[in-house]
Amino acid sequence: MNNLLRLFFLVAIVSSCITDSDDRFERFSFDGTGYRPIYTTEEDMAKIAVIDAQPLSKPGKIYVLDPYLFINESGKGIHIIDNLDPKNPKNISFISIAGNYDMAAKGKYLYADNLTNLVVFDISDPKLPKLTKTVPNAVPVNNYPPFNNVYFECVESKKGIVTGWEKVPMAKRPNCSR
Repeated sequence: MNNLLRLFFLVAIVSSCITDSDDRFERFSFDGTGYRPIYTTEEDMAKIAVIDAQPLSKPGKIYVLDPYLFINESGKGIHIIDNLDPKNPKNISFISIAGNYDMAAKGKYLYADNLTNLVVFDISDPKLPKLTKTVPNAVPVNNYPPFNNVYFECVESKKGIVTGWEKVPMAKRPNCSR
């Protein structure tokens, strides 16, 4: 009984040190940074083109179709690399696709997300990919960054369609979190 009484007093003392604050509903600490949405228009989202090779800056997923590599550039599109000589790969072209984060390939087709749309390319000649189909609203899109335990500016749909997120310094904690 004596130990139980001591435990009770210890809990009472410790709990009296806990104070209420304005951040009592904060799920995790705010470090002065958060994510800001990057917006685009519907017209810009629909612009899909095969252009000259671009430097890799934020590579994502890789798909191998020997001797070619298809490397996702997070949020921007897909690099096509000729890897016939692995010691000297050649960046041959870039498929510009707004909001592209994922891809898959089967046979002679490359499938990629274009925000909410699914786009399909004929890659039977990987040097000359051809857009063959667009399936509208095939991909669910979430209006929050793809990270957990982060704060972010709430999406304002009147500003456009969110194609990505950038981490930036913020003077105060944003209202949205995940």
